[in-house]
Amino acid sequence: MVTRRTFLVAGVAGGAALAAAYWLRERRAPPTAAGAQAASVDPDAQAIMAAIIPVLLDGALPSEPPARAAARDEILRDAGAAIRGLPPIAQRELAQLFALLALPPARIALAGVTSPWADAPPAAVAAFLDRWRDSGWKLQRSAYDALHQLVFAAWYGNPRSWPAIGYAGPPALGS
Repeated sequence: MVTRRTFLVAGVAGGAALAAAYWLRERRAPPTAAGAQAASVDPDAQAIMAAIIPVLLDGALPSEPPARAAARDEILRDAGAAIRGLPPIAQRELAQLFALLALPPARIALAGVTSPWADAPPAAVAAFLDRWRDSGWKLQRSAYDALHQLVFAAWYGNPRSWPAIGYAGPPALGS
């Protein structure tokens, strides 16, 4: 049974860790172009997304390495565009999530991924995603949902994915 004191301590510690991760990330992030949010162009966020994409889309991505890499790059580009289209508060929340997951102690403690994201084994990434999807904490489930929706929207909004699901594309308008 979780006591009120344990709950409060965990909340304060989690908030402090999130604030520290975001602050550290902002201090070492390169300046971005005007209008671009760090969450959509940050190398750490891209490394995290690149590790998550093949796990979430297992079996859906092309099997040939060049086509698979091109699809991953398109998903990263389209997810960045989707993030830029979100309201500023949602952009900041995603930036905080990526900052937290990029911080090695937080990555290990919260995600259970001991390798840097670029080297993370798919099994470790899958275990992390499964834990967050099925977590008893609403915040982790919400973070999983955000990552899942970004990846799936970017992939299934891409014409490259349509033949595999039998979608001929949107109807032509006009005439």
